[in-house]
Amino acid sequence: METLQKAETRVYQFGNKTADGNSKMKNLLGGKGANLAEMSALGIPVPPGFTITTEVCTEYNKLGKDAIIELLTEEVEKSINDIESIMGSQFGDSENPLLISVRSGARVSMPGMMDTVLNLGLNDEVIQGLVAKTNNERFAWDSYRRFIQMYGGVVLGMKPHSKDDIDPFEEIMEHLKEKRGIQLDTEFTVQDLQDLVYDFKDAVKKRTGHNFPTDPWEQLWGAITAVFDSWNGNRAVYYRTMNGYPPDWGTAVNVQAMVYGNMGNNSGTGVCFTRDAATGENVFNGEYLINAQGEDVVAGVRTPQQITKLGSQRWADLAQIEESDRVANYPSLEELMPSIYKELKTYQETLENHYRDMQDMEFTIQEGKLWILQTRNGKRTGAAMVKIAIDLLKEGLINEKEALLQIEPNKLDELLHPIFDPVALKTANIIAQGLPASPGAATGQIVFFADEAKMYKNTILTRIETSPEDLEGMNLAKGILTARGGMTSHAAVVARGMGKCCISGAGALKINYKKRTLTVDGKEYHQGDWISLNGSTGNIIEGKVATVEPVLSGEFAELMTLADKYANMEVRANADTPKDAKAALNFGAKGIGLTRTEHMFFEVDRIRAMREMILADTIKGRKHALEELLPMQRSDFEGIFEAMQGLPVTVRLLDPPLHEFVPHQLATQKELAEDMHISLAAVKNKVAELEEFNPMLGHRGCRLGNTYPEITEMQTRAIIEAALNLKAKGIQSKPEIMVPLVGTSNEFLHQESIIRKTADKVFKERKDSIEYLVGTMIEVPRAALIADSIAEHADFFSFGTNDLTQMTFGYSRDDAGKFLSIYLEKGILKEDPFEVLDRQGVGKLVQMATERGKSVKPNLKIGICGEHGGEPSSVEFFHSTGMNYVSCSPFRVPISRVAAAQAAINAEN
Repeated sequence: METLQKAETRVYQFGNKTADGNSKMKNLLGGKGANLAEMSALGIPVPPGFTITTEVCTEYNKLGKDAIIELLTEEVEKSINDIESIMGSQFGDSENPLLISVRSGARVSMPGMMDTVLNLGLNDEVIQGLVAKTNNERFAWDSYRRFIQMYGGVVLGMKPHSKDDIDPFEEIMEHLKEKRGIQLDTEFTVQDLQDLVYDFKDAVKKRTGHNFPTDPWEQLWGAITAVFDSWNGNRAVYYRTMNGYPPDWGTAVNVQAMVYGNMGNNSGTGVCFTRDAATGENVFNGEYLINAQGEDVVAGVRTPQQITKLGSQRWADLAQIEESDRVANYPSLEELMPSIYKELKTYQETLENHYRDMQDMEFTIQEGKLWILQTRNGKRTGAAMVKIAIDLLKEGLINEKEALLQIEPNKLDELLHPIFDPVALKTANIIAQGLPASPGAATGQIVFFADEAKMYKNTILTRIETSPEDLEGMNLAKGILTARGGMTSHAAVVARGMGKCCISGAGALKINYKKRTLTVDGKEYHQGDWISLNGSTGNIIEGKVATVEPVLSGEFAELMTLADKYANMEVRANADTPKDAKAALNFGAKGIGLTRTEHMFFEVDRIRAMREMILADTIKGRKHALEELLPMQRSDFEGIFEAMQGLPVTVRLLDPPLHEFVPHQLATQKELAEDMHISLAAVKNKVAELEEFNPMLGHRGCRLGNTYPEITEMQTRAIIEAALNLKAKGIQSKPEIMVPLVGTSNEFLHQESIIRKTADKVFKERKDSIEYLVGTMIEVPRAALIADSIAEHADFFSFGTNDLTQMTFGYSRDDAGKFLSIYLEKGILKEDPFEVLDRQGVGKLVQMATERGKSVKPNLKIGICGEHGGEPSSVEFFHSTGMNYVSCSPFRVPISRVAAAQAAINAEN
């Protein structure tokens, strides 16, 4: 049974230019709590408060609510007293009330994935004190209705009944607006707000069966435990899974004194970025709302205004608003409150210089006083990530190694996606304009609900505004389109973090969820209709738009040069065609780590000869068929070798079982029988003969080459002749012939003998020679165990981690999908071993084989050609084993180049 331990510190305070913690304590205090402590110590105006650590979240999940409240009570009560002293007000007091906010804060930014409650501490008595204290009745009652709305949703579970319904509190507000003939929340009168408070409480009683809690301490503990609960809420779990964050990290809870942006026209709230999170441009930018609270900006309910004059003018150009109209009705914060703007600009410069990275900040202006509520390293697109890192390097804020470590390797994938063809865009039908919230090109079919995003292969999630509950749909969709919200709305921030194309604030869109329609200028679009989003311009386009390959920026090339400077491992590519080989070379591959020869046999003119070889009953018959295949294979290798311009190319000999090449449909079997001039029964018998109970462990790989040596002879001849043909043209090639699925030394020796005898025969025929290597794939666990024996004869090892994982776990790759998701959900496995290398099992085999191989042959070349070669954390492991190279798909090459550099830098630290 779990026991209570009261000795350790569970609560850390900050405020009044002092703090218990600092920015290096993110694992304990969460990113938000650590940064609040750091800002307070820097003298930046932060509302005072305290952080309950992430470790308490773990304790909460083990011990439960009552035990945690008992553990925390003494420290939390002391911390509330300290906030009261700093603010000069009292929590729960009816004459001089202190109100507080309760927010989540994991060690990494998870925007919108967990819960927040503002204005906590209000009840029917305290509200009177707030009215008297502020002399602002409207503000006080607006704060009260907001509190009930947030607390009701977060703590009391007041959510919509179904996806077709709106938030129950929003529904009450909409009814009142309709009754009063108004459109905006800011148009509510004091009486309206008082009515809303009454109606909200009534709705809570009807839905939950209980009165809304009036004791401020009951409210506080309810909010704290609700934040802990939200760590295991559906959207947080999905976000963690999507990003590979472990469930045992937990979230911290941040409790702060409230400051108010909704106290009138000299108050406001906003979000700002020290650089452009979409493009990386070094320009201060952001959005604000007058007379509002922070959630109003990110929720997208009101479309906010720009902080800088430059940003405001750019926005007006997109929205086609005249300058005079902009200045009068949509002024920037820089123009409206110049002194506040100047102070904010100073803080953003201070914080970027301090953290040496782009910052995402939240602020509130309360009656002309600026408060900074949060700063964090901002989420950014892949393109912005690269530009910011290179710019910060050039500005002298960071060094080369720090620039590389700022890169999330997987986000580089965003830069490699196709973009709209500029020629096609000239004739495109632009139906509406929104804000370019996250760049990219997306074409798909309209869907209106997140859970329908997988309805079509390519979808555009089209919403009035998104909420954290939409996360899974946002992840599945090709693009995101919202009618409301600005550049810092939930949709915009999350889309940029995902690298997903997004257009927000397209006000011309009229969306009807119940009818599933989108109306623009009188034209109606339905679910399933095709639209395209240009996330770089904000253009919404009717139908499909053609795409072209992207042109990579100069900063991207600079980053790759830096990566190669610090990486110890080279990166090769897996490529089966000259086209793939050229793509790999363009992305900086230092060779081909895997060319799969079987893919070459499936083309129409080759499959017939391959089937003839399989159906032949004699060696003579097989050799005759293989002679037909020889020039085709030779031509393939010539194309790949030539494309790689003298870089090494590892060619894997035939690997899959022969039954994959024969027809299994009756009609195709009849065609083959007629073509081969044999009976249908003979074809059927051969197909039945080749059938295996477990083909992955059957007659494949080197077993094929050893039982049918003529196959290995033909493939070796094709490889060597291709290299000699290119040599005659003055083109160098470096073939590496790889024997697959070796489990014993003798299997390799038999294949090596065939390969070397065939190569020597070709050299004699051609009176010329080339250098080549013969090695093996280590993909059978037994091969890893006897690697020292195999290394006596092999020139290189290449780990086939796909099959090695399959055989080590005993999981069939083709069938594991039936249970892997359940294993991950239950914590039986932390990660899918086919995606992220299993260091404890498969990794130990890799390490053992590498050490044993090099003990016999210190200069043995060692690489890896499984899918793990393109996964950053696996690349880090391969670096630690001393491999020469990793190999991955061509479009993963840049990712692995950066991951290899990061692995080398981290190994030094």
